[in-house]
Amino acid sequence: MIKAAPSASRKKPEPAKGTGALDLARRVLTIEAEALRAMAERLDEGFLSALDLIRSRKGRVVVSGIGKSGHIARKIASTMSSTGTPAYFVHPAEASHGDLGMIEAGDVFIAISYSGASDELLDIVPLVKRRGAKLIAMTGNAGSALAREADAHLDARVAQEACPLNLAPTASTTAALALGDALAVALLDARGFSADDFARSHPRGRLHRQALVHVADVMCRGESVPSVPGGASAIQAVAEITRGRLGMTAIVGEGRRLLGVFTDGDLRRALQRGVDFAAARIDELMTRAPKTVRPEALAAEAVQLMERHKVSQVLVVDAAGALVGALNTHDLLRAKVI
Repeated sequence: MIKAAPSASRKKPEPAKGTGALDLARRVLTIEAEALRAMAERLDEGFLSALDLIRSRKGRVVVSGIGKSGHIARKIASTMSSTGTPAYFVHPAEASHGDLGMIEAGDVFIAISYSGASDELLDIVPLVKRRGAKLIAMTGNAGSALAREADAHLDARVAQEACPLNLAPTASTTAALALGDALAVALLDARGFSADDFARSHPRGRLHRQALVHVADVMCRGESVPSVPGGASAIQAVAEITRGRLGMTAIVGEGRRLLGVFTDGDLRRALQRGVDFAAARIDELMTRAPKTVRPEALAAEAVQLMERHKVSQVLVVDAAGALVGALNTHDLLRAKVI
């Protein structure tokens, strides 16, 4: 039996031309990056007006949009909610069928439409205002009907879309998303929203652990912290490194004030130089002014410090510079911070 040739509709698509596809992708990213740069440069009093409007109201922020702008609106509402500004998304079509009841006097309504002429939004704007809410319009057209009706306007215009046809919302949706992030972060800062506040709204996952765990929660303390007094012999310091099993020992002075640190790396370098450990004192071999962290710092900050300086352990000192603990990557792994 002779099989029929596969129909044209079943043919596999031609593979993308490597160089052409990369050039197009780079063009998309360049156009979107330029759109954000231009928007940052022209950011003006309109942004401050929107910020002040939200801060001055006692209600919640309601974000709305249709189509691609609706997806952006959902994300902006989510970001605001997780950073200290109670917000939620309302679909403009559903608002006309009962969801307007969720909007109250004291709320701020953010309407997102690049053209500023979305019928679904324009239909509900008078009703939103009648309920006592204030209106912020985010559009690409400051002369649009939506922008004219707004109490504050956020300018999200772009020179062109990244779509080769200049039709599909690409650069414009990126700009709207970034502008929403800028507003959310400005509100976060204005409200004094802290890492602990962030953790309380993210009770699951790594974000919660990083935001809540402090150095004092995971550090070694007491006898577990290897240390020798200033003036100790090099042999004594090596023995303390072995006992402490942290790959280092602190060198302390009066009142346990930190003088320096002696690590496995210092030991290897001393051996390469032919140092006589039987005669050497630790003050000659230690690293002075080592990197330290405070016990009240976030464990995530300690991770950044260790990664930046390419070390696997760090000493913990109090405000007076006295040794109170030690921290290494194993402690952070056990705490699931990294």
